[in-house]
Amino acid sequence: MTTTQQLIKNDKQIKKFCAYGFLKNLRFFEPYLVVYLLGFNLNLFEIGLLYSLREAIMYLFEVPSGIIADHYGKKKELMLCFLFYMVSFVFFFIGGNFAVFSLAMFFFGLGEAFRSGTHKAMIYGYLEKKNWFDQKTFIYGRTRSFSLIGSSISALLSIIFVLNLPSLRGLFLIGIIPYLLDFILIASYPDYLDERRETTISASIVFKEGFRSLSVLKKDHQLRGILLSSSSFDAFFRTIKDYVQPLLLLLFVGSLQDEATMQVKVTLGVLYGIMNLASAFASRNVYRLTEKSSPVSWMNRLFDGFGLIAGLIALGIFIKQPILIMIAFFLLFIMKDARRPLFVSAAGDLIQKKQRATILSVESQLRALMLIVLAPVFGFFAEQFNISLLFLGLGILILLINRWLVASLTDS
Repeated sequence: MTTTQQLIKNDKQIKKFCAYGFLKNLRFFEPYLVVYLLGFNLNLFEIGLLYSLREAIMYLFEVPSGIIADHYGKKKELMLCFLFYMVSFVFFFIGGNFAVFSLAMFFFGLGEAFRSGTHKAMIYGYLEKKNWFDQKTFIYGRTRSFSLIGSSISALLSIIFVLNLPSLRGLFLIGIIPYLLDFILIASYPDYLDERRETTISASIVFKEGFRSLSVLKKDHQLRGILLSSSSFDAFFRTIKDYVQPLLLLLFVGSLQDEATMQVKVTLGVLYGIMNLASAFASRNVYRLTEKSSPVSWMNRLFDGFGLIAGLIALGIFIKQPILIMIAFFLLFIMKDARRPLFVSAAGDLIQKKQRATILSVESQLRALMLIVLAPVFGFFAEQFNISLLFLGLGILILLINRWLVASLTDS
């Protein structure tokens, strides 16, 4: 490890960035969200609609949120996003039907929209101030690894909570605590990280800035290719990542409508914990790969890997082997979180400083737009036809899409 990297490890603000990600990912309900919703007699199509609603809110607010961050300050926007999250958790706690869960997803989507891209832009700004921008892959991999450690600890702690709480709904109330701590942490960030550029904003400014960012994508084919690759990979991943919950419920219990046994709940908690812990290791060390090949080339390889793993999941469902399914999801989580620092590195070299928050929000907007369509379509297909065929078709589709994207992601 170089002297600069040692300085980075001991830097107070970098530690705060790491703590932010750690607290943000203490979502104790995450290994059980689909199982929780199935417990209220929602089917996979209805759950897909809820996920689609969340992404629709993200889609509507992604670019405006990036512009608001640039104009009013990134600290203020991040603090607001955690308020939205906490309101969402309250609705999840009291929810008992599709309408209340829709409100929960609405506020959750607002929180996601106001958060995504903003914190990355703050990290970029800090790195430039410290003349550490050339270390962005190392730093982002490090901060993201703490986020994934948070996810791992969250999943393992959720087992303790599940064993002692009367129902899964209590996980949402407990989840408010780390988000309140993150709200306080963001407030302690130095004011210069706000990077506020204007004091007023209007609908015309939102439209103009959003159009300008999209115009940049139209002109820069390499940036467009990177954003499409990242957003499509993440869209497919986020659409199917929680399918491990109903799959294990189906294989262990025999029905999606039956209540999850304690065996299923503990297995899910352990699985999510191990997956996130391994992902943290991958995220922290992925910068080593860029010493041998470009971030873009690794993005391509991992996208192909996603397609192959989707086929492996299809095989596991067909032969009814839960161990094979869990191994496949384990590999998928590692690949997803190893790929994210590669995207940050590749995109960071192409985005102008004044457009960072907006362009990074465009990437999230593209992902959300895809998810709006994919989540209910996948849910309908899984509910009406065959989950094994769903994953087989997904694997083929991913491989075809990546062949098209490779032309835009040629190594420089």
